[in-house]
Amino acid sequence: MKNIRNFCIIAHIDHGKSTLADRLLETTKTVSERDSQAQVLDDMDLERERGITIKSHAIQMDYIFEGEKYKLNLIDTPGHVDFSYEVSRSIAACEGALLIVDATQGIQAQTISNLYLALDNDLEIIPVLNKIDLDAAMPEEVKDQIVDLIGCDRDDIIEASGKTGYGIDDILHAIIKRIPAPKGDESAPLQALIFDSVFNSFRGIISYFRIINGEVRKGDLVKFFATGKEYYADEVGVLKLKPEPKDVLKAGDVGYIISGIKTSKEVKVGDTVTHVARPCEKAIDGFENVKPMVFAGVYPIDADDYEELRSSIEKLQLNDASLTFEPESSAALGFGFRCGFLGLLHMEIIQERLDREFDMDVITTVPNVSYKAYTTKGEMIEVHNPSSLPDPNHLDYIEEPFITAHIITKSEYLGGIMTLCIGKRGVIKNQVYLTSDRIELTFEIPLGEIVIDFYDKLKSISKGYASFDYFQSGYKPAKLIRLEILLNAEPVDALSTLIHQDNAYNFGKRICEKLKELIPRQQFDIAIQAAIGSKIISRETVKAVRKDVTAKCYGGDITRKRKLLEKQKKGKKRMRQVGNVEVPQSAFLAVLKLD
Repeated sequence: MKNIRNFCIIAHIDHGKSTLADRLLETTKTVSERDSQAQVLDDMDLERERGITIKSHAIQMDYIFEGEKYKLNLIDTPGHVDFSYEVSRSIAACEGALLIVDATQGIQAQTISNLYLALDNDLEIIPVLNKIDLDAAMPEEVKDQIVDLIGCDRDDIIEASGKTGYGIDDILHAIIKRIPAPKGDESAPLQALIFDSVFNSFRGIISYFRIINGEVRKGDLVKFFATGKEYYADEVGVLKLKPEPKDVLKAGDVGYIISGIKTSKEVKVGDTVTHVARPCEKAIDGFENVKPMVFAGVYPIDADDYEELRSSIEKLQLNDASLTFEPESSAALGFGFRCGFLGLLHMEIIQERLDREFDMDVITTVPNVSYKAYTTKGEMIEVHNPSSLPDPNHLDYIEEPFITAHIITKSEYLGGIMTLCIGKRGVIKNQVYLTSDRIELTFEIPLGEIVIDFYDKLKSISKGYASFDYFQSGYKPAKLIRLEILLNAEPVDALSTLIHQDNAYNFGKRICEKLKELIPRQQFDIAIQAAIGSKIISRETVKAVRKDVTAKCYGGDITRKRKLLEKQKKGKKRMRQVGNVEVPQSAFLAVLKLD
């Protein structure tokens, strides 16, 4: 066990985690030249297309140092704030972390928040200065930032380049020398922590776990703590580039177990696996349940696909434990699910994965956050979607969630970012100059305001330099109202939103104008209205496609034309009563990108 090292790689987006992982795999000859490709661990098509890591990926490397063979278990983690739950799970399975900082960009918001996650779990931190080969690198300045942040010696910081492979051996030596070997007792009862799982249509559910105490052999009867279910371990093994079966895994190992589980509800991330014959006394402190930040309804385009959508989301939840869902129904869209996501990018990725991996076409409603509504009787109701808001005459007040946001930016973009945050009802709490031209701003801002397009705007104002990280800070009373969109006097609940009173008029007007462009013309006029309660605040009309019924009238009295037009008008009126308006999917998505 003294020759095992478990470590993860943490950093901000685009600081070169996956490229550095590639070099580590090549140096330890884990990946042959034939299998080698850029970002070798990112195995999902979506990850390769967008150039981001979405899932954390575990892999085992063998390395010989000073004549001894070491087993290094590496977990590469995502850098985007929406996938920070993946990072927290990877950290729980490790004793050390490589903290990668880009030599051209310095420390950014997500670097700091991932570092705090690692320090909370008492991990040994090895700072690495990456991209040292670039002309724009500022090694001395960035080293000062790292020393200020972690309080380490300057000599502890390893200079490296994921692209050229410079400094990779130093990193491997540091991992072996500085990161402690896993502690655990091989003779104690089995105690293993599940940190991830995937669904395989042939073999059932494959769970990835880290053994804390004891050992597990192929064919053992094991039980899962949270569900109390018992299974035989059909296969156990370690994660190389392809899973590699073994006869036994012992304390300190990271590996996988296949036990023929078919239903995804039976495996929970953060659960403990133990033997049935000799169980451990208590479960490992797993992970806290994730708090979703953004809610949206996900509905199948064809109502018959409801059950299929349920099983697809369940399988997806297995692989992405931060997704939460519960059934709901809507007058316009039928039956679907109210899903909780960690952010907008997370929501977009889930929608893409449903389409690619499960072939499900879905409609997603306008995302919103959860509010607390207090009635006049003093009851508290959690409001996840606008239709469940109590009537105004029963409503006492509403509280909305607030977040504390940390934004790190260059000082030249300060004005634009201030304007953006204040426009989103933000209140500035603090500003600190980290260096002469880098500043950290702390804002208190309503979560509902940053849900839709805040991050994109922040990136464009700061030319991609500002980094953003946030945590929820509690609820405060707010003046919120329900804005409804009516088509031909019928409310479309998928487009209705809860919005602050000051922004309602402007938002309603813009939605109506956008829908007018997107809804195709019918044989009858379509009235698009935005309403607050019974008061209409904005209206647009999609004009009817008309046949020229007066074409055959030439000459004669005006009454002949009028008679034909009146006849047509009656027909249109009748048609409007029976006709229904098809709202295209693009209309639901347009609300997200209103500007």
